[in-house]
Amino acid sequence: MQKQVVFHSKWLPWALVAPQGLVILVFFFWPAAQALVQSFQQSDAFGTSVEWVGFDNFKALWADESYLASFRTTAIFSALVASIGIAVSLLLAFFADRIHRGAWVYRTLLVMPYAVAPAVAGILWLFLFSPSVGLVAYALTRFGFEWNALLNSNHAMSLIVITAVWKQVSYNFLFFLAGFQSIPKSLVEAAAIDGAGVWHRFWTIQLPLLTPTTFFLLVVNTVYAFFDTFGIVDATTKGGPGKDTAILVYKVYFDGFKALDLGGSAAQSVVLMTIVIGLTIAQFRYIERKVHY
Repeated sequence: MQKQVVFHSKWLPWALVAPQGLVILVFFFWPAAQALVQSFQQSDAFGTSVEWVGFDNFKALWADESYLASFRTTAIFSALVASIGIAVSLLLAFFADRIHRGAWVYRTLLVMPYAVAPAVAGILWLFLFSPSVGLVAYALTRFGFEWNALLNSNHAMSLIVITAVWKQVSYNFLFFLAGFQSIPKSLVEAAAIDGAGVWHRFWTIQLPLLTPTTFFLLVVNTVYAFFDTFGIVDATTKGGPGKDTAILVYKVYFDGFKALDLGGSAAQSVVLMTIVIGLTIAQFRYIERKVHY
């Protein structure tokens, strides 16, 4: 028997969703509308002089080589963060599901990074990979690998990818672990009785049943890589060396608050929002077909 919540009052449902609706309106729709209007304007740093310029801000973006280069940087960064983060989290959840004695210690340690702020995570890994005082950089030097994220673009990209993946692993891990635990044990036990090995059971039974969770995390991690990694980039590389790690969300901040190009920054935010919405729609349109519910 399916239980259904029935409200006898017409205004009660609206009253219950009103606080969340107000938060979404104030902190999402209203700023998005302001950014959309400002993208068609040009103003000074203090906002005292505003001029309507139409699509000039958008035209200037496509003529800016550094902005076009940030597309490639963002594509590489987001692809690495989403793919590596999901793969590592899936592997950790697979082993965590098989641990019975002291499992809570293992799971608690894996969840802890999620409580760390992005900027703090960036500073933490920046110290670890610091050429002068970093333990990881020192270990790499002992093996003959000279690490310097301040001068080498590949090192800088690797640093922000490692930091972003480490920050997001805990979130992915929780969903994958819940997915593993929701799979009926009878299916896995029946495959084991038939002679299927551990990895064969994983690839043929568990992984296909985890496709809804994997698809959900793919969408979430893509959005995370595009938006929530600003604090990591700002704390570690600040878009450098040069502008080789200046992802789109960081360039929005830099051009708006450093270069004081408010109209151009607003136009970049509109383009970024359009890209993320388009990627999300494409994921639901094409990738969801392979999801087994």
